[in-house]
Amino acid sequence: MEHSEFDAAFAKLAEGYREGTYEGRRFSLIVRRSGDGRRNSLFARELDGTDIVSFNLFRVTSDRTLLKPCEMSAEKVVAFVLEFRPDT
Repeated sequence: MEHSEFDAAFAKLAEGYREGTYEGRRFSLIVRRSGDGRRNSLFARELDGTDIVSFNLFRVTSDRTLLKPCEMSAEKVVAFVLEFRPDT
């Protein structure tokens, strides 16, 4: 997986609250971005279960980001961002 693929998928997620699906399960999702775009966060909770996905993403420079998953693997975070489908 390329870094640009993750960035593009995360950029498509609208700021604020959304619901959608991941791996056939329903999730609520909150995305927050700072005004300058350097500090970003995502928190998702499975609606009918106990799974969560949470991370902070810091834009250190224009071409460098720092992903900080919250008590889970970076692979889980990346898979969620790439595969989450918001409701239309």
